[in-house]
Amino acid sequence: MSGQSLFARLEPLLPRVRRPVQYVGGEGNSIVKPWDAAVVRWALMYPDAYEVGLPNQGLQILYEILNEQPDVLAERTYSVWPDLEALLREHGLPQFTVDGHRPVGDFDVFGVSFSTELGYTNMLTALDLAGIPLYAERRGESDPLVVAGGHAAFNPEPIAGFVDAVVLGDGEQAVLGITDVIRVWKAAGAPGGRTELLARLARRRLVYVPAFYDVTYRPDGRIQAVTANRADVPARPSKHTLSDLDAWPYPKAPLVPLAETVHERLSVEIFRGCTRGCRFCQAGMITRPVRERNISTVGAMIDVGLRATGFNEVGLLSLSSADHTEIGEIATGLADRYENEKISLSLPSTRVDAFNVTLANEFSRNGRRSGLTFAPEGGSERLRKVINKMVSAEDLVRTVSTAYAHGWRQVKLYFMCGLPTETDQDVLEIADLAREVIRAGRRASGHRDIRCTVSIGGFVPKPHTPFQWVGQASHEVTDARLKLLRDTVRADKEIARAVGFRYHDGRPGIIEGLLARGDRRVGAVIERVWREGGRFDGWNEHFSFERWESACAAELVPLGVSLDWFTTRERDEREVLAWDHLDAGLDRDWLWADWQESLRETELDDCRWTPCYDCGVCPTMGTDTQIGPTGRSLLPVVGVSAGSPMVAAAAVAAATVQVVDVVGEDVVDAVDVVEVVDGAAGPGIGDGPAGGSRLDPAAVSSGTPA
Repeated sequence: MSGQSLFARLEPLLPRVRRPVQYVGGEGNSIVKPWDAAVVRWALMYPDAYEVGLPNQGLQILYEILNEQPDVLAERTYSVWPDLEALLREHGLPQFTVDGHRPVGDFDVFGVSFSTELGYTNMLTALDLAGIPLYAERRGESDPLVVAGGHAAFNPEPIAGFVDAVVLGDGEQAVLGITDVIRVWKAAGAPGGRTELLARLARRRLVYVPAFYDVTYRPDGRIQAVTANRADVPARPSKHTLSDLDAWPYPKAPLVPLAETVHERLSVEIFRGCTRGCRFCQAGMITRPVRERNISTVGAMIDVGLRATGFNEVGLLSLSSADHTEIGEIATGLADRYENEKISLSLPSTRVDAFNVTLANEFSRNGRRSGLTFAPEGGSERLRKVINKMVSAEDLVRTVSTAYAHGWRQVKLYFMCGLPTETDQDVLEIADLAREVIRAGRRASGHRDIRCTVSIGGFVPKPHTPFQWVGQASHEVTDARLKLLRDTVRADKEIARAVGFRYHDGRPGIIEGLLARGDRRVGAVIERVWREGGRFDGWNEHFSFERWESACAAELVPLGVSLDWFTTRERDEREVLAWDHLDAGLDRDWLWADWQESLRETELDDCRWTPCYDCGVCPTMGTDTQIGPTGRSLLPVVGVSAGSPMVAAAAVAAATVQVVDVVGEDVVDAVDVVEVVDGAAGPGIGDGPAGGSRLDPAAVSSGTPA
């Protein structure tokens, strides 16, 4: 009988693996529903380790929304480490869910959420362990639909052969629409099989089905065209945009992990989208327009979430949380409300030009002041104009001086290396900035014990951004510039001991670039890497550049293309890009024009505060920027709708919130920043089981990908 628990067979294997607690389930607010009571069954996967995947906001939201439906069942699965993978294969056990320990292959839908492209090989492991054919065209009527989503899914072409369908954009309404279609299709006796089900989903504009689109190539390797091979599907599938976040106050009962995870806090998304216009930032581009939650909803979500979980830390999430129009009122209201309960409050994403010491003081009220993290991104002011990061050296020095004068002792600065038009001198100016920060801190504080950590990541051009045409810097160039900068900092006796220097080499970024801007031909590379042992490519101890490089030589060179062709080659304006047939709302001509403005070092203002500059999103998507101020007060608490019975039960059970010391938290940009401390990267990037560190920023992200 399908849907039976595998735990009796799994349990004897767990003492033989690292951290077996990550596979046992039973977390606070987890849900196990009767198999036979459900009509539609979803297995939701974050293709990385449990410690990274469990806190993912998007997956938790979809898990709760689906399980609120009386006839729907949703369970979670994560990537199993190689030690358990070997045991599962040895004993004939499949990929399983952590909730009911049911075989993933028994579900109707297998939904995989990609925050980073480096999780693609982990998806293949899960498919193979589940007994699901790797290629969509080989799946039978009893196999689940494999549906991809997340930010990386905005160019799903490298995995087009492995997935049945793709959800673009926000997932809340999309998963319910998909569920409705499957429910009706099953009730009618599954007419037309998988093909008809996929056609119904595509006609409803719920998903993009790669099999319904053909790709042709030019003799020189470039794409000729991507065209629909059915008349009843849209020529350009478009993204989903959730318009009223206040109507979707999820998660109401977040999961409380049993095992250690990278984030153990209540995370509340205060707005979605960003119009700052950083030209490198895919997340900011694809999540437009800005949609704020009002202050009442934020307060209610925090109140309900704390009661349901017992967490003693609250993080307010977005791509740039200090930009919320009522952030001052939110900060003061929360600090007042939880001052005596000693709930830690954090604003884990901000910018130099949005920093306000009063705001920071509110979030660290009655607690210690830890470091602050800012992201200038580019080393020189010229380069910051290129990337539209409108921060001057004077702005940065003024900001850190204020912070040091008010008691902070450590600042972390995040930069990228390999940005378009970058020179060695641009990178060396990072050392100049660090020196000025240390000097400013010593002057403002009157102390010598001032620290500055410089953290650097490699730039990867992403689809649906103005930089989607650029040639990526080779890993040799990136590594040479990082070495030059490191040697310069170490040679400066004034700051050498006061500046920490953290970076990864450039090779993982090249593979991320291949997967980010690749087309369907890259699928063969992914499969070869996986068959040769590729797993957990976002982790230092598992990543092998040589394996990827040899797979590219074997699979791409015979086709007349190469690893460099997909990464370091610059595209021209009219070249058909692999993702051009997918509509993120952004006008392609506007993106190109902004790329040209970049070359002219011209900055572009935030359209929240200026007239529209015609990026195309609002008219194309039928949406609009939604911002306050509303004039509402955070108090009194306004209840969030009860929703799932689990919420009400949890609220009663957790009527008294356990609290500990208030602590300040580093201010980190959740998407643009990868904070690196002692060799392990920050948001969403945790230590590997062997003491290594993850490479990719699989952060608890805003947005709720399917």
